[in-house]
Amino acid sequence: MRLKNKFLVMLLAAASTSAFAGNENRVGQAGASELLINPWVRSAGWGGANAANVRGVESFNLNIGGLSFIKGTEIVVAHNNWMKGSDTKITSAGFGRKVGESGALGVAITSANFGDIERTTESNPEGGIGTYSISMLNVAIGYSRAFSNSIHGGFVLRVLSESIADMKAQGFTVDAGIQYVTGNNKDRDNMKFGISLRNVGTPMKYEGEGLSYRSSTTDYSDNHNLLLEQRTQEFEMPSLVNISAAYDIQLAADHKLTPALTFTSNSFIRDQFSLGAEYGFKDLLMVRAGYTLDKKDKNAIIDDEISTMIGASAGVSLQLPLGKSGKYFGIDYGYRSTKTFDGTHSFGLRFIL
Repeated sequence: MRLKNKFLVMLLAAASTSAFAGNENRVGQAGASELLINPWVRSAGWGGANAANVRGVESFNLNIGGLSFIKGTEIVVAHNNWMKGSDTKITSAGFGRKVGESGALGVAITSANFGDIERTTESNPEGGIGTYSISMLNVAIGYSRAFSNSIHGGFVLRVLSESIADMKAQGFTVDAGIQYVTGNNKDRDNMKFGISLRNVGTPMKYEGEGLSYRSSTTDYSDNHNLLLEQRTQEFEMPSLVNISAAYDIQLAADHKLTPALTFTSNSFIRDQFSLGAEYGFKDLLMVRAGYTLDKKDKNAIIDDEISTMIGASAGVSLQLPLGKSGKYFGIDYGYRSTKTFDGTHSFGLRFIL
């Protein structure tokens, strides 16, 4: 069996054991929910519907198969005002570089900042004794390769850390993705299909001094110091499967419309559908919109929506050529509505060198 066929068979086999494996009645049984957040600006405007045709560094959080489309070097920086009003900021930076004739290697870093939180204790329930901060960081290394003109696939290894001043948890996950390009135009490249398996990894567990409780007791006029160590339960990663499709419609010589659809099978929350479309003028201007909705289960014990990132999304990108060498500088903006707070605003810069 050829290498590209082996790769596809392995991914499909892994996806078949994970897809439809969970349900919304398992909400709260997984952790590391930041892995479900897509921090990249362009795909945010699609609502994540572009998993079949995502390209470059943004492939890290949808389908790593798209990383192999990099032709040189790509650098992307993104900042998210996450659920405006929650004082949460998410920042990402990614680097991708073509390796050899058909491969690409990339690195992506995502960090979340929740601001300063008032410190309280049993003796100081109103605070006034300082603040603490929460740290959520994950670093991903990905490799993708074009196995043929039609099949692109790759893997991601991601290390993540969650911590406060006196407690932390660490773990790692593995992603895999395939994109298949075909079509009925002269280049046979206007139809895209994709499947990706994400967030498969080891359970995480919190450890640290924050799980210890010190107290004292008096027994026959003698004072005794007590140290109580609490145990924590391991939690699983929020694994999921993306199945997606996109189709390019050439409206005119320099005008293109691309509708896209992604179905996400989540192991610990409701499955989701993301619909989106992008209009592009040459490689200079792109305008996109999307909509994400939950797939409700009539037999579920939870009747209300349990996902925050549902509803409409939109975005725009302006890409400016740097001379006539094929290099570009891009500015991106994206907006996602949320069930709570005032939506998420995303801003990004992109360098294609």
